[in-house]
Amino acid sequence: MNLTTFTDYSLRVLMYLGAQPGRRSTIAEIAGSFGVSEHHLTKVVHFLGKNGWLANVRGRGGGLELAMAPAGIRIGDVVRQTEGGPIVECFGKTGGNCTISPCCQLAGVLSEAVNAFHAVLDRYTLADIVANREELATVMFLQRRA
Repeated sequence: MNLTTFTDYSLRVLMYLGAQPGRRSTIAEIAGSFGVSEHHLTKVVHFLGKNGWLANVRGRGGGLELAMAPAGIRIGDVVRQTEGGPIVECFGKTGGNCTISPCCQLAGVLSEAVNAFHAVLDRYTLADIVANREELATVMFLQRRA
């Protein structure tokens, strides 16, 4: 299973901000840290703000910060929201156009696998994945120290 770039960037933004609670950052700062496009991050940040995970403050002294404590952000919730679509067409709202759908056993197996994947992610919060703040800071905030 591959996660989309959108999900990857969403998790990176949350980790960046979670590694420095109480500090605002800019899209440019985060993009520079990860070597990714500011344009893509703008869409990600908007989405994360719309879903209540980020507080996006405009104007002088503005920036991005977590809208809640890292312990309140479940990784499973973020992945579900950012991935959005079904993993195969028969899981979609219309059921797709697969000719074997009426007797297919694969759909049940895939559904079980996806549920197990999400169950594991639901056991972790942002606080869990940024528990090594000092180590993350060494890697992510290199640009700020330069």
